[in-house]
Parts: sequence; C-alpha cells; structure tokens
Amino acid sequence: MQYYQRMRELRQDNDKNQDEIANILKTTQSYYSQYELGKRQLPLEHLITLCLYYGVSADYILGLPEGLDYPKR
Repeated sequence: MQYYQRMRELRQDNDKNQDEIANILKTTQSYYSQYELGKRQLPLEHLITLCLYYGVSADYILGLPEGLDYPKR
C-alpha cells in the first residue's frame, strides 16, 4: 500500500473529511486531496503533524519496513 492510500485510510477510519485534515495541516482541501491521490509529495512537516494527530509512527504511514532489505546482516 502506498503512503497516500494509508493517509486516506487513517482519515476515513477516524471519520474525518479532507477539509478537516487540511485545516489541521494549515492547507486547503484541494491541496490535501492531491496528497491523498499521490499527485503531490507530502512535506515532512505534514507527515509529522499527521503522526502526532493520529498517534501513529511515520513508518506506519510510509508502510515501512515492508519489502526493505534491512537490517543488513
């Protein structure tokens, strides 16, 4: 699952609409929509804000460590 799909799932699981999350991120709904569609890269400061808001790690939103070759042995 891509990080932007996980962002959508988190939002929906918390019964929030895009406008509510956009306000938390201090951006517009249309801009936030582009994050969820994967058309725009999510800035690091927004990732941090989302992690704190939802109470999850950045790894969770980013879908890590699925498929990574670490730790290297």
